[in-house]
Amino acid sequence: MEAVSHSAFVYLHPTGGHPESQQRLAVLQQVIPFVECTPATVDDVLRCHDPMLVEHVRTTRGWLDHDTICTESTLEAALLASGAAIEAVRRGGFALARPPGHHAERDRAMGFCVFDSIAIAARWAQAEQGVGRVAIVDWDVHHGNGTEEIVRDDPSILFVSMHQWPFYPGTGGPDDQEETVLNLPLAAGCGDHEYFAAWRTVEQAVTRFDPELLLVSCGFDAHIDDPLAGMRLSTGAFTELARRAAKLAPRVAAVLEGGYNLRTLPALVEAALEGFAA
Repeated sequence: MEAVSHSAFVYLHPTGGHPESQQRLAVLQQVIPFVECTPATVDDVLRCHDPMLVEHVRTTRGWLDHDTICTESTLEAALLASGAAIEAVRRGGFALARPPGHHAERDRAMGFCVFDSIAIAARWAQAEQGVGRVAIVDWDVHHGNGTEEIVRDDPSILFVSMHQWPFYPGTGGPDDQEETVLNLPLAAGCGDHEYFAAWRTVEQAVTRFDPELLLVSCGFDAHIDDPLAGMRLSTGAFTELARRAAKLAPRVAAVLEGGYNLRTLPALVEAALEGFAA
């Protein structure tokens, strides 16, 4: 699987000592070859977001919520991140981009996320490539509340999330289920065994939905060494999850979400790339 990114991610949207920093992409781009993307258009974004959110990002200097920074280059970075997700769909690749997206709801940014890149890429594939059914699987340690909120009433998109619960953002509990929404909340401390057991339910749901395209919100913050969460996945678990995901649809692409240990992140992304390519 090819990596998709852009050299500008290492300087756009500066966040200082924030966990979601330019260094995340700097350490990845040092070791992983990538194809450069182009930005998404505002029209691409508006398939998922309210115009008021775009204007809010365009004009805000400071904080979009209590943990999401907005600078003079945040709009440029967020459009580029969505463009990377679109290019990953086009190529069957892995978008290595920032800011992440899966907490961004239709009308608000939150949780380090500005625009919901994976939802934007799903709707782009439907509008521009004629794709019918899309499945989104989110294994970031946090529930992808934004993606769920954007697609939950769309019968053509299945959303599945495996995540630590109860935990930020507080959604995605055992009772949060719909015909095309499946949440698999997992207790803190879960590791490979528990994730692979839950994966059987993911696999059944995706297979039953029979998507033409599978998109993975590929967060690495469930790793045992991640500083922001309490899960215990091994590095090899990401290879195996990616390998299993790659079998679930004729087309597969991935988008980087969380993962905040700069020392381990490159090896984790390489592990996932290996699995997707297997």
